[in-house]
Amino acid sequence: MAADGAGAAGERAGCQRPGRGSQRTCPAPMPRPDQYSAKGADTCLGCHDDEGATYSAAAIFKTKHGHRGDKRSPFGASGLQCEACHGPGALHARAKKASAINTFKADSKVSLEDRNQICLTCHEGTSRTGWHAGTHERNKVACTDCHKIHQPQGDPVLAKTTEAQVCLACHKDQRSDFLKPSSHPVRQGLMSCSGCHSPHGSTAQAMLNKPTLNQTCYSCHADKRGPLLWEHQPVAEDCSLCHTPHGSVRPALLAKTPPLLCQQCHSSAGHPSVARTSSSLPGGTGGGAVFTVAGSCTNCHSQVHGSNHPSGAKLMR
Repeated sequence: MAADGAGAAGERAGCQRPGRGSQRTCPAPMPRPDQYSAKGADTCLGCHDDEGATYSAAAIFKTKHGHRGDKRSPFGASGLQCEACHGPGALHARAKKASAINTFKADSKVSLEDRNQICLTCHEGTSRTGWHAGTHERNKVACTDCHKIHQPQGDPVLAKTTEAQVCLACHKDQRSDFLKPSSHPVRQGLMSCSGCHSPHGSTAQAMLNKPTLNQTCYSCHADKRGPLLWEHQPVAEDCSLCHTPHGSVRPALLAKTPPLLCQQCHSSAGHPSVARTSSSLPGGTGGGAVFTVAGSCTNCHSQVHGSNHPSGAKLMR
């Protein structure tokens, strides 16, 4: 009876009773969770051979990750191939369960911090040294929320024409700003978000590439940098005192319409810059219209960013 009980237990454990005269055989035990597959990527591609508009396992071979001639690549000499990032895959290959491997998805068995650390193991240098000081890390953003290395057409966030689509999927306020009449040409693909911001972290405000906002603006608007004989103090202090960086309903990305913008600092006393009656408006008989229409204050003070003219103290020339 004991022998029969032992045989039944063996069958329940997965052993199969073959034909008469042969020995009993059992399937191989399940691999350990930390065991790597025997054939590497060949094991993975045996199942992951599908290709669609948003996913292709073979797309990895079009990137630096799949470059066999680069020793730093997972597919380089003695590299772990797919398992360099996804972790040991022997159990996953045998059990066919997503929970047995790091899928890099939100429901992965691996924590977000550990998933990001896998990427930072190779990519922590250069522009990513400030990742742990950045807003994205503090807000629990995963590397794979932005980067898609298995895309058939390449990683969208690495191309200037498609990078903004990735960023604006989360930054809704900036998306609406770029749709306003006056905006930087991000929507047209002529600029990218990373032209001004460092997405992997920065010690500057708003994760700017440069230490200050003005230095970031001067990267393109070098003519506003100076030095100038007659400086307009707000220009040297902070560009955002007058301009909004992403978009505005006013020309030149202005935060307010002149003369209201100028009168935040300059008193209107003794200067006919306010239309107190209808006669000062266009079509009226008063003389104040020139100060309230078209460019308003800039009709006369045209050099608002500063002047190098000897007689340009009033920024009029």
